[in-house]
Amino acid sequence: MRSISHWTPRYIKDRLGTIYYEKKHRDHPWLPRSANEILDSYLTKSDIGLEFGSGRSTIWFAKRISHLTSVEDNENWVANVREMLNKTNTQNVDYKFLPNDGEEDNGSDVEYVRVIDNFEANSLDFCLVDGSFREFCTLNVIEKIHPGGLLIIDNVNWYLPSNTYSPFSRSLADGPKNPIWNEVANRLSNWRKIWISSGVTDTAFFFKPFN
Repeated sequence: MRSISHWTPRYIKDRLGTIYYEKKHRDHPWLPRSANEILDSYLTKSDIGLEFGSGRSTIWFAKRISHLTSVEDNENWVANVREMLNKTNTQNVDYKFLPNDGEEDNGSDVEYVRVIDNFEANSLDFCLVDGSFREFCTLNVIEKIHPGGLLIIDNVNWYLPSNTYSPFSRSLADGPKNPIWNEVANRLSNWRKIWISSGVTDTAFFFKPFN
């Protein structure tokens, strides 16, 4: 049985607030409100982006940038997103369905992650990691983001340590989830970051240094 110990009054309030926000903003990405507000002011029409894990964010990004590559491994979900793309006549998204064909501990070798190889170093304005093989996607995309560019990790509290109140989070004493996440933490240690928590889950923005 899943633990319900996190169902505190604070969590219930935060969860209800999240549900209300998502219902009022049905076209917004499933990210904390503050994260969406930052992205809305940060993105420009010339941006090139990559996202792992598609959904409402796919259409939302496409409206604000030049081109988006979106990678998805859930066949049922792909049909929903393709319908959204068709209904909105979205033309600037390269939508890739790549079923999970590998083991979590060998993620760098799966086609889903190897999409990153199609990009030149320092060519991406941003990448959202919100799908499968998150540690491998995160680690491998770092070199593809240009200096000053943005790496976004959703549900980051499940993988990297923090002082957040969101449930199922890793504490500072826990450290990163596994050795790959530990390497990610080391690689991102000198990047400026904004860590946003809704009290339900967290999203982190990491800005690549210029040197």
